[in-house]
Formats: sequence, structure tokens, C-alpha cells
Amino acid sequence: MKSLIRNASVAAAALVVGLTATAIARADDKPTLAFVVNGASDFWKAAEAGVKKAQGELPDYTLELKYPEQSSVAIQQRLMDDLVTAGVKGIMVSAVDPKTSTDGLNKIASQTALFTTDSDAPQTKRVAYIGSSNVDAGKQAAEIAKKAMPDGGKCLGFVGLLGADNAKERIQGMKDGLAGTKIELVDVRGDDIDQARAKKNVEDALVASPDVTCMVGFYSYNTPRIYEALRDAGKLGSITVVGFDDDPITLGGVKEGTIAATVVQQPFEWAYQGMKLMAAYLKGDKSGIPANGLIIIPTKIIGKDDVDAYAANLKAMSGN
Repeated sequence: MKSLIRNASVAAAALVVGLTATAIARADDKPTLAFVVNGASDFWKAAEAGVKKAQGELPDYTLELKYPEQSSVAIQQRLMDDLVTAGVKGIMVSAVDPKTSTDGLNKIASQTALFTTDSDAPQTKRVAYIGSSNVDAGKQAAEIAKKAMPDGGKCLGFVGLLGADNAKERIQGMKDGLAGTKIELVDVRGDDIDQARAKKNVEDALVASPDVTCMVGFYSYNTPRIYEALRDAGKLGSITVVGFDDDPITLGGVKEGTIAATVVQQPFEWAYQGMKLMAAYLKGDKSGIPANGLIIIPTKIIGKDDVDAYAANLKAMSGN
């Protein structure tokens, strides 16, 4: 009897191993595409929804969105290296600092199809960039400031990654848009996507720069931290706030009039269109890749009268 039980156990174990091996083989037959972000932020929830929608239309692929443990070049590179080792066929990445990670990104591009989003790395061998024109977004921020501050003033900016192309381009776009006016962007302070530090930067600025009449949040979480610091200091409404993206706090501030307006991007579309673009590319269809390698998803300004309709659209896209 013991022999029969032992033989049955062995047979059962062999069956489990066999089924597992079959499952792994089937999983291996389905290519994986990954969307790698630059750091933990609610901004990327819309991209998660975009990946989810694309997954429904790409049943022959496994789609994943990956967050690095920390917003650093080394940690993001390690994450991508691990994905390549696991056999991922395509990666779309918002590079933490493209200028200092050219070699690392080119290494990934030599091993899998590499696309960029949010913050481009045009000096690398990436296939294409899909995302905003950050220069144009910066110019839209300037339009918000000019409308809200007809008599001029001094603006102070806050951003996560000073070295990232998206930050540099937004800052330059805003400066270009303000040229010839009485409004000046006097400085921009970085926080390395540390939200506690982001709020502390604003609090410190309120003490050190009392002549500042405008604050600009260049990353999605910067505007909420500006809002909170001004609220805590009793200065909401006395300093013009120019926002980026659609954090609920930002949209709430726009609706109540304490934030002049916000420039919104479309990370849902980056992810949705990006995953489909990568899948087509891997099948040999390169018709979606323009000659200049740039696929621009427009940004737009959301003011007080636009908030409700925009928020409803966001909810619909996320499937809620």
C-alpha cells in the first residue's frame, strides 16, 4: 500500500511539473512588452489604464507596467536589465536622466525594441518617442501665467528631475513663452521625486523669496505640494499657481480658483498607443514610425470651466 501511495504521489508530482512546464512554455510563446516609468507617482495611473486597454486588444502579448524602486538611473537600468534577461521583447521607458544613461539605454536597445515616452532620449538608438512636446507644454504654462498676471511678476518653478529632458524642455518652453513680458521664471528647484522634499522646497521658498508672486509645478505632484504648502501658510490665492497634469488636488485647486490653470498630458494615450505601436513593430509593421521618430500627443490647458468635463472623461477612460 505504501508503495502504491508513493507511486501515486510521484505520478501526481510529475503531472504538476508537467502542467507547470506546459504553462511556462505557453507563457514563453506569448511575447511580453513593458512600460517602465521614472518613479512612483499617481500620474502613472492613467498609463496603467492605457496598458490595460491595450491588453484587451493584444491578446497575443503580455503587457506590463513597471515602477522602479526609486527614481534613479541605476535602479531604472537594473529593472530594464532584469526585464531583458526575462525575455521581454519591447520596452517603453520614461528615462530618469537620458543624458547620463546613453550607454545603458543603448545596451537595452541592442537587446530588445526600445521606445521612449514622457522624457525622450533622442541621442540613443531608441526606435521612436511617443509623448508630449514638452517645449509646447512649457509655452502653454507661459500662456497661463500671462493671462493670470497681466502686470508681471516673478515665478519660481519646482520639478522632480532637473536633468531629465522633459523638465529641461518645459522650463525652456516656459521661458521662451514669457520672453518680452514682465514675467520672469527666476529659478527652478528639484526634488528627485521625493514628495516630502518637494513640499519643503516650497516652504523654504516662502521664507527665502518673499518677492515671488508665482509658483509653477512642472511635475504632476509638484502642484499639489505647492497647494498644500500655500494652504498651510495661509497664502492660497495670494500667489499665482501654474500647474502641470491632473492630480485630483490640482484639479480641485483649478476648480476653486486657487490654481490659475493646469497643462495636462495624455499618459493614457502614451501607454495605449505605445503598446500597440510596439506590438506592430515587432510583427514587422514599421508604418507607424515617422521619419523623425517623434509621435506627439498634444497637451492642453484645463481652466476652471473645463474641470468637470475633463474629470468625467478621465473617469470614463479608467473604466470607473
